[in-house]
Amino acid sequence: MARLPGPLLCGALLGLVCMTAPGRAVEVRVPAEPLSAPVGKTAELTCTYSTSVTDSFALEWSFVQLGKPISASTPILYFTNGQLYPTGSKAKRASLLQNPPTGGVATLKLADVHPSDTGTYLCQVNNPPDFYTNGLGLVNLTVLAPPSGPRCSQTGDTSVGGSAALRCSSSEGAPRPVYNWVRLGSLPTPPPGSMVQDEVSGQLILTNLSRASSGTYRCVATNQMGSASCELTLSVTGRMAGAVIGVLLGVLILSVAVFCLMRFQKERRKRPKETYGGSDLREDATAPGISEQTSGMAILAMGSWRSPPLPPL
Repeated sequence: MARLPGPLLCGALLGLVCMTAPGRAVEVRVPAEPLSAPVGKTAELTCTYSTSVTDSFALEWSFVQLGKPISASTPILYFTNGQLYPTGSKAKRASLLQNPPTGGVATLKLADVHPSDTGTYLCQVNNPPDFYTNGLGLVNLTVLAPPSGPRCSQTGDTSVGGSAALRCSSSEGAPRPVYNWVRLGSLPTPPPGSMVQDEVSGQLILTNLSRASSGTYRCVATNQMGSASCELTLSVTGRMAGAVIGVLLGVLILSVAVFCLMRFQKERRKRPKETYGGSDLREDATAPGISEQTSGMAILAMGSWRSPPLPPL
């Protein structure tokens, strides 16, 4: 009989022991498909495991929000030393289907689910010295909710011949709602191709607008949980009407300017004019442009000047 090398013999014996000894591996099983629950109801997140439960057995449920990494998970509850400890913001709504969870069932019950409960839940079993083959299970939960009241808005050129875009969007709703635009009333049907809508984005494109395009438009957001709607009124104006309005506005501004100018001229004519007659002139009057100081200096100079004496006869 051939002899096996020492390390190879040890590995073979270890593998044989692992295959024959029951309960030496930790195996967690969760649903492969995502789970869903209506808003306000109780969700059951199934998790089962197989291991030889000992005093070192520990179970933990944690949660990570949609779009965040697993490393950002926060605890919901954990079971250790025969005691259950709910924790975190979901503590009052979280419980176990079986307590204590030592019979191979670790299913989590979450009551009164909210849209913010949508995300990934982690079921982790720890039972040393048992080794792990798969000690962690991930369960994806979607909380179903009807669409919130959508918001309607419009952009673009709403004059005759122009194009406009009507938009509609709900901030909440799962599954994601689809959007449908309808025009209210018994107005004529727009020409084919002049109304194009996208049910996913909630956008309605109106091209080659006419006065018949005016009216009230309603957007309905719908999913399997319900529907909600909003409305807006579209008013299409003629390009000629816009030009006429511009001309009238210009005439109005010009009329106001002329009125103000005429009033100014009228007030100016009412003011009395200051006139001076020849008899009103005084000897000490100062000529225009000559200051009083200059005039005084001239008078002093005249007083100090004497005519030269006449020669003797």
